[in-house]
Amino acid sequence: MTKHVFLTGPPGVGKTTLIQKASDALRSLGVPVDGFYTEEVRQGGRRIGFDVVTLSGLRGPLSRVGSEPPAGRREYRVGQYVVDLISFEQLALPVLKNADAGHSPGKRVCIIDEIGKMELFSQTFIHAVRQTLSSPGTVIFGTIPIPKGKPLTLVEEIRNRNDVKVFNVTKENRDSLLQEIVTAVQSCRK
Repeated sequence: MTKHVFLTGPPGVGKTTLIQKASDALRSLGVPVDGFYTEEVRQGGRRIGFDVVTLSGLRGPLSRVGSEPPAGRREYRVGQYVVDLISFEQLALPVLKNADAGHSPGKRVCIIDEIGKMELFSQTFIHAVRQTLSSPGTVIFGTIPIPKGKPLTLVEEIRNRNDVKVFNVTKENRDSLLQEIVTAVQSCRK
């Protein structure tokens, strides 16, 4: 039985846009939804990093091009981006810890966009995602990257779970997937 829904696909294909549209659709149906997504930050037409944005409206840096980590902190880097682990954890971890709180009928939906290289520098985040995957009262609706290079352990665990449905998003199917995804998430709540 499917308990969680994930989207995968190449960068820029529209996974975050689909997550946002599906989240809005679920909320309009009265489904309790919380979580976070990542958003590109651009300056002068050039991508300079990514922000974490919670569904409650909080925002903070996930990464920036060539920025320096705070003094005395280890540098976490993905390509040209330096990851701000403290900012990420301050925004993402409370959302995951609160995912199983509350007593609304049916399971709550927790948006996690995304579980990728930058986010996986946080061991606390990895632990919290595993815990949320095992929580009987929460459906995770998230995004994972397509396999490329060295496998990411948690991503492969998720991809290979029997209770996870993974939708492969392409430019050809992204506009027609919305209703199927909303239906899949709703069926996980039963």
